[in-house]
Amino acid sequence: MTRQKSFKQRVRSRMAKTGESYTAARAHLLSSEARPAAVASQEPVTPAETPVATMRARVSGEAVRERTGRDYDQWFSLLDAWGATDRTHKEIAAHLVEERGVDGWWAQSLTVAYEQERGMRTPGQRKDGYAVNASKTVRAPMEEVFAAFVEESVRERWLDGAEWTVRSYNEPKRVTADLADGTRVIVYLTARGTDRVSAAVEQSRLPDPDSAAEAKEFWRDRLGRLKALVEPSS
Repeated sequence: MTRQKSFKQRVRSRMAKTGESYTAARAHLLSSEARPAAVASQEPVTPAETPVATMRARVSGEAVRERTGRDYDQWFSLLDAWGATDRTHKEIAAHLVEERGVDGWWAQSLTVAYEQERGMRTPGQRKDGYAVNASKTVRAPMEEVFAAFVEESVRERWLDGAEWTVRSYNEPKRVTADLADGTRVIVYLTARGTDRVSAAVEQSRLPDPDSAAEAKEFWRDRLGRLKALVEPSS
């Protein structure tokens, strides 16, 4: 018997014992196989391996319970019983809103968390690919930081190596641009007091987790260069 056939047999065996769908049983077995290798190696997980935090890491179970009446595990048990592993993201979110009375934003968050937990989605994954975020607070006027994103002559001084085409902007708070590789960037600028600005960048439409990890490191580096460029010398 080949390894693939053996694995499928184990999946079906688990389905018979637990009543899970094929997708859920497969996800559990894949997860259990991956864990011993990670424990045996005792190697720390680097940021490049986990470019985006899971929904559980970003939003606490206490916050979920406070706003929805149940914690993650309770919601996941209900969704398992409903057969959510065989449903689309849209169907799961709609079920939480229409049948369970969950607020729209929390329904989306719970759906993403569930999909991540059950192996239906990896952190950072969206319908059109993967997305990453990076931010940096700089000590400079907002107009100057905005200009560093929209004026090519200034942008080239810190964002070298990236072919950037501005699609639209809302001065001085938001810029949307396309990169030559087909990905999209949205910049959000937020005033922090009278002399500081938070520059938050989201890059989306990335093809895979490795590209997402590289993009995360790229923006950390480039935003550091932006900070050095626009902040006044001490």
